[in-house]
Amino acid sequence: MDLFDYVSESKKEKESPLASRMRPKILEDVVGQQHIIGKDKLLYRAIKADKLSSIIFYGPSGTGKTTLAKVIANTTKAVFMQINATSAGKKDMEEVVKSAKDNLGMYGKKTILFVDEIHRFNKGQQDYLLPFVEDGTVILIGATTENPFFEVNQALLSRSQLFELKPLSADDIKILINRALTDKQDGMGIYNAVIEDDALSFLADMANGDARNALNAIELGVLTSTPDEDGKIHITLEVASECIQKRVLRYDRQGDNHYDTISAFIKSMRGSDPDAAVYYLARMLNAGEDVAFIARRIMICAAEDVSNADPNALVVAVAAAQAVERLGMPEGRIVLAQAASYVACAPKSNSAITAIDEAMSVALQDNNISIPPYLMDSHYSGAEKLGHGIGYKYAHSYENHYVKQQYLPDEHADKIFYEPSDNGYEKVQKEYLNRTKRSKN
Repeated sequence: MDLFDYVSESKKEKESPLASRMRPKILEDVVGQQHIIGKDKLLYRAIKADKLSSIIFYGPSGTGKTTLAKVIANTTKAVFMQINATSAGKKDMEEVVKSAKDNLGMYGKKTILFVDEIHRFNKGQQDYLLPFVEDGTVILIGATTENPFFEVNQALLSRSQLFELKPLSADDIKILINRALTDKQDGMGIYNAVIEDDALSFLADMANGDARNALNAIELGVLTSTPDEDGKIHITLEVASECIQKRVLRYDRQGDNHYDTISAFIKSMRGSDPDAAVYYLARMLNAGEDVAFIARRIMICAAEDVSNADPNALVVAVAAAQAVERLGMPEGRIVLAQAASYVACAPKSNSAITAIDEAMSVALQDNNISIPPYLMDSHYSGAEKLGHGIGYKYAHSYENHYVKQQYLPDEHADKIFYEPSDNGYEKVQKEYLNRTKRSKN
């Protein structure tokens, strides 16, 4: 690095955003994520011992993925190289691999390659790295906001340890804000700024677990405010609310939030909690989720989790799907809320899915078992000569429109697949079956 490069780099560091300047340089300064970097945890020990294997950091923005990579860079004796998957191409990776081979061959030094936003690499780019990760030419540190099980090559993932980073707590955010306001070297300490307690709590909450959001707001607040008569810049609740504006919705229709929110929605309906069901419905609607997708999930839940305990649940769900298609939004939100709350409040049973799954398993194993001849089709010429339909008892010809008759093949004559529960309408079905098909008389 020559003098001009040094001056340029120094200027860049001083003028970079507060969130970048405040990144911890040592492991002890990292806030949060104690579930993976607590002193008794594997990652902490591996970083301290400089014995890292390839790893993938996975978590929302602003939780410290790049920070941990930078801490490793400051700690390791290995050569540390960084590329961003949004802009790097195969040529960049070839240069990294060549350099890594030279470092290992000439100096006996390992190379750690940090790939930010690794999910942006296509399959071919990820495949290119695989053999060099496998033979130890590079130690990979990948960072991604997307679920790696969907976005990262499975072969690459299997050769890496996965660490999930959680959104920071409000208390964690408060620590970072106070640290930024008092740090005179990298933070805003030279501005003599103070933050009121209600403003601190507000920013910590509104940051939504993202340290970058909070630090960006503090930087904006300090730089755009003038000192009061006491010579201090006061960050009030009003200033804080102007700087952070509003909570950014964290929801990616192709990623984790999509799957996690719909999962919570379904489980809330299944668990008979209409309040939670409507809440998760609202989150999906606010984020622009496909209403047809939501309607399909309500229909599935009505059949799978309510079933015949309340047959009307499926009727309501199907009607809602049709109504939403015709009405569109915003009126469609009312229809979906009606269907979701109905399904949530309905008595529950999974008897139908249990029945069909077991029946399909049995039928798959003995698909060649013959159907009883009297149940076979007898509406064509010659069927009677084959014995088809002979001996069949027509239920409507008997009292109460029922007559005992074996419908299952002989091999499964006593098999029971459908077991109605005691919930809702299934209790009526159960009583009917006990009086008829399953009675001992």
